[in-house]
Amino acid sequence: MTHNSGLIRKAFLLCALVFWGAFQASADNKLPKKRKVLQTLTLANDYFMQKWPDPGKEIVTNKTRPSNIWTRGVYYVGLMELYKADPQQRYYDYAVEWGQKHNWGLTGGDHIRHADYQTCGQTYLELYKMDPQPERIKSIKASVDNMVNSDKVDDWHWIDALLMAMPVYAELGVMYEDETYFEKMYELYNFTKTQHGGKGLYNPEDKLWWRDKDFVPPYKEPNGEDCYWSRGNGWVVAALVRVMDIMPKDAPHREEYQKTYLEMMEALVPLQREDGFWNVSLHDPNHYGGKETTGTALFTYGMAWGLNNGLLDGKVYKPVIAKAWAAMENDALHPNGYLGYVQGTGKEPKDGQPVTYTSRPDFEDYGLGCFLLAGTEIMKMR
Repeated sequence: MTHNSGLIRKAFLLCALVFWGAFQASADNKLPKKRKVLQTLTLANDYFMQKWPDPGKEIVTNKTRPSNIWTRGVYYVGLMELYKADPQQRYYDYAVEWGQKHNWGLTGGDHIRHADYQTCGQTYLELYKMDPQPERIKSIKASVDNMVNSDKVDDWHWIDALLMAMPVYAELGVMYEDETYFEKMYELYNFTKTQHGGKGLYNPEDKLWWRDKDFVPPYKEPNGEDCYWSRGNGWVVAALVRVMDIMPKDAPHREEYQKTYLEMMEALVPLQREDGFWNVSLHDPNHYGGKETTGTALFTYGMAWGLNNGLLDGKVYKPVIAKAWAAMENDALHPNGYLGYVQGTGKEPKDGQPVTYTSRPDFEDYGLGCFLLAGTEIMKMR
């Protein structure tokens, strides 16, 4: 081989690599076909339904809990979205059986104020809309009415509560054409956002939320930054999205929800990892840094919803969504449908560690719920 032909060959290889890199980058930024997303969601959901054939079975971890707590409630929120995208009777039956096995009740009874025990009400209300049997919403309505009729506004003292309870208030407000539900929801939300822990749990400067008062400054992460827990901020994103999706366009306080949502979306884009995931600590990538599915799925869900509703710029957000979905589908999902990189229950980066491809969180249900929300929203994208 002559010297010149060797140079030509090297140049050709270099051009090929550049072209391939560009092709890969554009391929990563392409959304998958709707059919492919549905196959992925079906695989993940089938794994869970086969593992839990009895939806009323108690959940045993460090202790025994009924299966209508928040973790399973989040799963059913996702399942109902999958049912809307792919109306298989078995999904509907599985959700109805879950409600029936709990007598359409809440853990703690009809006067419980804790948002975690109201999460199941989101699915009860969905199923009531499909078949309006009064027993389906009796308990959840009693629980929320009890709060609406009291002056107390400091119940939601951790940001997860927003996703667990806010959509219930929004749904009841629409169902009964009663803005009292919207107003009480806003009072509770606004206390959490602007007053809890002193100045509220939302930092308008960074456009992210502290999980609860334990993480309000002077608390710092090891790198000196504020602690913004990924999944906690994901719960807020999902809460705002679901509430805006349910409420009428002219509902009170909707503009405020939308403003906060858009601020968060803008803050999250530069925090996405190169591999498509988000770290558990959004401002300290080295504090238990690594892939994590639940926060990533919730941010993906929020961004896809924003595109579908004309609130976000596709040029900016479509590549972010495509990259995140590819990461979850290719790196987190096992061939049998098991979902990896799911952080266990907790409230900060160190909880539920280590988070790996094969690690098993204490509850497998809520991670799948987040994943189903992301995938079904992507299926609606053009």
